[in-house]
Amino acid sequence: MLVLVARGACGADWPTKPVRVVIPYAPGGSSDLLGRLLALRLADTFKQNFISDNRPGATGAIGSELVSKSSPDGYTLLISGVGSHVYAPAMTKLAYDGLSDFTHIALLGGPPGVLLVNSNSSVRDIAGLIAQAKAQPLVFGSAGTGSSGHLAIEFFKQLAKIEMQHVPYKGAGPAVIDLRAGHIPVAVATLVAAAPQMKAGALRAVGITSEKRVRQFPEVPTFVESGFPTLVATTWFSLSGPPKMPVALTLRINQETRKALRTPELSRRLGEEAIEANDLGPVQFTNFMRTEITRWAPIVKAAAAQVK
Repeated sequence: MLVLVARGACGADWPTKPVRVVIPYAPGGSSDLLGRLLALRLADTFKQNFISDNRPGATGAIGSELVSKSSPDGYTLLISGVGSHVYAPAMTKLAYDGLSDFTHIALLGGPPGVLLVNSNSSVRDIAGLIAQAKAQPLVFGSAGTGSSGHLAIEFFKQLAKIEMQHVPYKGAGPAVIDLRAGHIPVAVATLVAAAPQMKAGALRAVGITSEKRVRQFPEVPTFVESGFPTLVATTWFSLSGPPKMPVALTLRINQETRKALRTPELSRRLGEEAIEANDLGPVQFTNFMRTEITRWAPIVKAAAAQVK
């Protein structure tokens, strides 16, 4: 009996039934891609079904709340992320705390954002954009209020001591289209959304929010090397579970998730989306989550106050 209890506590016989992976966003985005690729790989590793379950709504809050109230037995997991666990809780009162109401298992990674101008613009770099913003009023478009791109540029405005009026769109696609058409002078979007227009030569990226330059567009400088060392911001996603999952089980899922992210197939697919995989243990990832909440909370609240 004691042996059986010990095995159950460390998760050695897990999983004995299908595991649900809740994706709190609609199909088709980076979170959906990451969730489904990871579910397939873990299913192969553990020889058990990992079922992707899209539960979109309220910036990821609906699916996240569902998981926060689930049993901590490892059979309900969540594709969490900066939107649902950092931005949304800072913007409005939710039924869960992004840090304490979950077991944070592994950081998966996410695409960086790019600051864009039309290819006909005289602005060639971030310094040129700052000069133009100081000379005349500018507006910038983003995927919407509270999106990673919007908040990254709000942070940039604070650091550069400039003013730019935010124009929220219903997704990065419409903002990119309006920028190409000349209706707005500046836009911010994930590299994934902007890449086709950049490759076509219609749009120019003057800065990217990744820590280092990306392989697909090595000519685009980072904000870090442009004089803003603290401006690193990706739309990162992660794997979390309900609170109080057993430590041994959490470690086991973390180890297999990190292995999955390093496989050639996932590395290639993530590379196509400009997503850099991460390699953090559960404690490191939880500390990263705590740091992100502390860093972004005042920026999110300031941006939300501007909307009211």
